[in-house]
Amino acid sequence: MLMIGALALSACGGPATPGAGGPPAPGSPAADTAVDGSPVVLKTNVPQGATGVAVDKVLTVTATSGTVSAVDVTSKAGPVAGTLSGDGRTWRAKSLLEPGATYRIRATGVGSDGNERTTRSRFETQALTLDQQTYPSVAPLAGQTVGVGMPVIVHFDVPVHNKALFERHMSVDSKPAQAGSWYWISDTEAHWRPKTYWKPGSKVSVHVDVNSLPAGDGVYGQLDKDVDFKVGAAHIYKVNTQTDEMRVYSNGRLLRTIPVTTGKPGFVTRSGIKVIIEKFAKHTMDSETIGIGKSSPEYYDMKDVQWAMRMTYSGEFLHAAPWSVYAQGHENVSHGCTGMSTADAQWLYDMTIPGDVVVETGTDRPMEFTNGYGDWNKSYADYQKGSAL
Repeated sequence: MLMIGALALSACGGPATPGAGGPPAPGSPAADTAVDGSPVVLKTNVPQGATGVAVDKVLTVTATSGTVSAVDVTSKAGPVAGTLSGDGRTWRAKSLLEPGATYRIRATGVGSDGNERTTRSRFETQALTLDQQTYPSVAPLAGQTVGVGMPVIVHFDVPVHNKALFERHMSVDSKPAQAGSWYWISDTEAHWRPKTYWKPGSKVSVHVDVNSLPAGDGVYGQLDKDVDFKVGAAHIYKVNTQTDEMRVYSNGRLLRTIPVTTGKPGFVTRSGIKVIIEKFAKHTMDSETIGIGKSSPEYYDMKDVQWAMRMTYSGEFLHAAPWSVYAQGHENVSHGCTGMSTADAQWLYDMTIPGDVVVETGTDRPMEFTNGYGDWNKSYADYQKGSAL
């Protein structure tokens, strides 16, 4: 028994034998095998099976105990692109969501244990009526060539109240680069103009990236809109209502001096900087559109007025006026338009494009800022005050 006890003490206090249940000996295969690691857990910021998800949600997929290796998001609107954070732990969608759509997510990640894991989920976004979406229309049109005074105009068919957010997602880029500012004319219309007239030959890109942005009052942007246009030669037409002549300049060079007649007393032509809005080879001019009724001795209804170039919404045009050739260069006899001979009007019409600038001077009736493209009738400092930012 004494011998057995000694052996037992010796076994308890002596060195361990590999494989006998004690800790592995240094250098053995068991000692060199890592057992510390966790499987990856992938989470989205939209619960599985969720419905009525707001379209302005920015979808993310996040990994814990590992990294994201791939994310595939699809819907009827197409795949959703995203970017991965520098540490590989978060995937973030580049765009917002579309209304009334089912989204399917397939995310794959790798855990710190080295194993790959894939998860799948789906959700549905809220449905929106057209009254809950605002559609942006942009002028100039894609591919159009315009004059140096043309503002960029974005019109929304449903009012935008969150103007600052929308403006942060609207931009105008040009080559060569030119500084400029947005000005909100109303809840449905925003203009952008450069600090000075466009440089002739400029190439301009407009980006209205408002799809699914909250416009306020439960309204969201309906889609993004990108438009590229060009700027033509610098056409500047200077009309002096006192001397009744118009000087036509192109890129700073005087091309022609044209005798004109402008508005007579009671119908004085506005002074200020105007921009050609549209033009017509033939146009009907009815005085009722400017408040002169049929009972007035000043009433007129003229069909097929030739070579008409609109300057204001209220009805001021440059146009052919063969009936007033006797007064052109001498006397103002029109109802506010700037009239000239048919030959001069056709020559001017042929070179004119929307956005060309008409500067009229000599009267005490100012051009209104919103009566046409009146953007140039404010100083740039005042124009900047119309920005929401």
